[in-house]
Amino acid sequence: MKTVHRECDALILGCGVSGLYLALHLADSMRVLIVSKGAAHASNSWWAQGGVAAVLDPKNDSSSKHVHDTLSAGAGMCHKDIVEFVVERGPAELHKLIEWGVPFSKKQQDLHLTLEGGHSERRVAHVKDHTGQSIMEVLLERAFDHPNIDFLNNHMAIDLVVSDQVEPTFEHNACFGAYLYNMDSHEVCAVNAAKTFLCTGGHGRLYQFTSNPEAATGDGVAMAWRAGCRVANLEFMQFHPTCLFSPKLKTFLISEAVRGEGAVLLDHLGNRFMQDVHPQADLAPRDIVSRAIDKTIKSSGHPCVYLDIEPIGLDRFKDHFPSIAKACERAGIDLSALKIPVVPAAHYSCGGVVVDKNAATNVKNLSAIGEVACSGLHGANRLASNSLLENLVFARHVGEINKDFASKKDAKKPKVKIPNWDASDTVSSKEERVVTNHSWDEIRRMMWNYVGIHRSDSRLLRAKRRISQLRQEIEEFYWLYELTPEIMEVRNLSLVAELTVQCAMKRKESRGIHLTTDYLEQKAKAIDTIIR
Repeated sequence: MKTVHRECDALILGCGVSGLYLALHLADSMRVLIVSKGAAHASNSWWAQGGVAAVLDPKNDSSSKHVHDTLSAGAGMCHKDIVEFVVERGPAELHKLIEWGVPFSKKQQDLHLTLEGGHSERRVAHVKDHTGQSIMEVLLERAFDHPNIDFLNNHMAIDLVVSDQVEPTFEHNACFGAYLYNMDSHEVCAVNAAKTFLCTGGHGRLYQFTSNPEAATGDGVAMAWRAGCRVANLEFMQFHPTCLFSPKLKTFLISEAVRGEGAVLLDHLGNRFMQDVHPQADLAPRDIVSRAIDKTIKSSGHPCVYLDIEPIGLDRFKDHFPSIAKACERAGIDLSALKIPVVPAAHYSCGGVVVDKNAATNVKNLSAIGEVACSGLHGANRLASNSLLENLVFARHVGEINKDFASKKDAKKPKVKIPNWDASDTVSSKEERVVTNHSWDEIRRMMWNYVGIHRSDSRLLRAKRRISQLRQEIEEFYWLYELTPEIMEVRNLSLVAELTVQCAMKRKESRGIHLTTDYLEQKAKAIDTIIR
């Protein structure tokens, strides 16, 4: 297999909001290469419906309220200094996006701010119900026009290249770039980079039911772990309460903003149930709503619950949520009945690669931003619309840290030449594709059934045993056969599944998203689950 070599100052793996916004803040002093697993727009960010949470109405809102709401949703696990850092910097990033041309929805002359679960005030700026797409379009246009930014689309990262593997120093482990797989030419591209940034998103595809697109297979967490990084809090996979229940559209999210505008949840008999569960009723934090829906579904035997949009009104719903309305129509749902069938689905990982306030990992010259990272912002349960906020704030901050990169001569050249990729002992896997497909399906079903919304020691132990066996089989398969995206993805999924189970087994309490029937009480002190 041929190896093509490239060099850059900053290698950004991932082309969502965090990767693009970071690139635009690095490119004035660095040569930036952005790697996208598919097309440039094919990321979780593109599908983000809700918006960006920030204090934009100082008459009715404040940073202290936003901080309080974030800490409350995070169930004691948030790092308060990080929460304050992100919240205080949030409004400036919204104004920057407005300056760049993101067409946020307005109410007369002011921004239209919506209310989402866990928030005490209206503070979510949005572009109708396609905020992520609108932000991405603006960022992509600016990035395409920047002379210091190049794109590699249809390239999947295979692994990071670190000194412990290539040139051990026995002092510190450092990253020198990555191996990429060209899905068009089937060649390997070895990229030497002075600094590498993981902006690869999450791993919702680890579960049978998810709101995430096909690309969310945990590649960043898996590569970081293999490179020597610490990971934390993977037991906190957030399940979004309202994913469209439809065999035609298996991964379509119904934004929390729908409930923020007045919609309520009903059981199959047409009865409300959230007002008996939490003081905020249908706008309670996501972990609480998801568990209530799951309990309602299992106790009734009905496959879903319903989102009643009658309080919004059909015309207003179609105007305010055009993407959701069109998706419902594609799925054959009659919106005139004013009821949308919904179920919980894996949505967002609050854990990931451990980073500090500067987004740095414990491996030198390797950073992580966004869902792939565990920054301390989200704790045990992410507050709605804080994810895009985190992407923007950390990307700008990392850009500020590196703004004088061009003046540092010793930092500009990678110190190690990356060896050619060695595939000399591998054979074609065409006849064995059924193995990867079966393993993928088994892992996702097992994670949903045993490491899902409700957990127990016995379920986790069963998952641990089988996933460990599967991972060993997949590793053997990986080293025996030629590279394919399917092999790489199932390898990454199996590793992240194993790490998630390890984290879940370590937490002997119920907190936030993590509910275990063997330890229903919450411990007095919240401690991060850090593993290496």
